[in-house]
Amino acid sequence: MRRLRILTDLGQCRDMWERAFPRERVSDLWEARLCFHHRFRRPLRFVLIEDGHRLAGFLPLAWIEESGCYGYFPGETWAGTTWLEQNRILAREAGDLLALLDAVDGPYHLRYLDPIAAPGTLVPAIDEVGYLFYPPEAGFSMEGYWSAFSGKSAKRIRRELEALSAPGVSYRFDDPGDFDRLVTLNVSRFGDSSYYADERFREGFRDLMNLLLDRGWLRITSVLIGGEVAAVDMGCAYRGHYTLLAGGTHGGFPGVAKLINLHHIEYACQQRFLSVDFLCGDFGWKSMFHLTPRPLYLLSNLAPAHAAQLQAAGHGH
Repeated sequence: MRRLRILTDLGQCRDMWERAFPRERVSDLWEARLCFHHRFRRPLRFVLIEDGHRLAGFLPLAWIEESGCYGYFPGETWAGTTWLEQNRILAREAGDLLALLDAVDGPYHLRYLDPIAAPGTLVPAIDEVGYLFYPPEAGFSMEGYWSAFSGKSAKRIRRELEALSAPGVSYRFDDPGDFDRLVTLNVSRFGDSSYYADERFREGFRDLMNLLLDRGWLRITSVLIGGEVAAVDMGCAYRGHYTLLAGGTHGGFPGVAKLINLHHIEYACQQRFLSVDFLCGDFGWKSMFHLTPRPLYLLSNLAPAHAAQLQAAGHGH
């Protein structure tokens, strides 16, 4: 017998989340999302459909008061725009997705969704495009990676990076103190537009860093040019996949994002990772670096003007 239920208790929500989603990537981990929930404390509304002992549908929501709508759990936002990607909705049969959405008692704006593999459901709109690198396709070698470039393009990129590196480049790894430098760099570049301008997000991300550190998954990479910190990235190595979670660059070193991201590609080849996720947003270098695009999706019932306002906030990676 099929029945629809609504959960608002954190413990029950956790149990259902862990029942619904395999722990394939860091964004699937309840404890990772809890880092942000503990800071934002959004009211929860987890919608589920059960068919006997089988979970047929699952939609985990959080009420984002300042946006006047539900977002995907945990609702970690700046200016109404959430941050975590590859959000999942479970809908096993035709009509389950519509039934889940019909049970939402207010507006919703659900971003960065994985494709929803359910027959006969509505087709969500493309939200933004993420970018990945697959080291196996390059034979786990930089030679294989550069072979995808034209000679002219490769020379141009190398000349640019050589000029940037002229004062001398060094790298520092896995210093938790560089998290604060990442925050400072990001806020200095984006000001109030930075997610880290919001204390709740900043401290939620610090909690995530500490979680990854405790689990042995954390990778912090800092680039120093002429002895000055020019860029800091925070990543996670989990189950053979490398995800770049956040970063900050110094405005005085234009092009340093290319330098640090080329380093990530080389590191991924050395470690024989299956994939590297550079997240959404092109910023002018991801297409140039021959990364593979992957669309993420949006489900929203907001009025067009309201939805456009949230979309205009953009993604802060």
